[in-house]
Amino acid sequence: MRRPAAAEKALERIHAWREICPDLAIRSTFIVGFPGETDEDVGQLLEFLEVAELDRAGCFTYSAVAGAKANSLVGHIDEAEKLDRQERVYEVQAEISARRLQRHVGQRLRVLVDGHDDVEGATIDRLVGRSMYDAPEIDGVVRLTVDGAQPNVGEFVWADITASDDHDLYGDVVGEEIRIG
Repeated sequence: MRRPAAAEKALERIHAWREICPDLAIRSTFIVGFPGETDEDVGQLLEFLEVAELDRAGCFTYSAVAGAKANSLVGHIDEAEKLDRQERVYEVQAEISARRLQRHVGQRLRVLVDGHDDVEGATIDRLVGRSMYDAPEIDGVVRLTVDGAQPNVGEFVWADITASDDHDLYGDVVGEEIRIG
């Protein structure tokens, strides 16, 4: 693999961190469509994502900003191509995220209840929350089935994780831990 040295160093750090803390969740954000970006550059980003196996990755497209030096660079990418590149990043990352989340199935996680899960057509009462691996309003959520007393928003509960998908975990509340407030 012919990755730039900075990517090699980042991969070394990621692997070292995971040696120290195997349960570490790592997230980052990337830009695609910067003027002069090539298909090879995007390929290197996709390859980096595959090797790094980041838990969460965001991606946004370059857009001109008043007064930015990049506005005068040659090789601006058309909007459709930028969006195609962004979609390729999200497709690769969804597969990685699904693999990384699968490791939690069968575990008991501490979950902060954020609210009720408003899934259309749901026939059971469900809550939505987040584990220590999830940033609010950025990452996926933990969708919780409750059998018994309803925890309040802001409370921590223990949940047995029963399933996962590309972005979210699913579990059953097995007990409350801490009441806040």
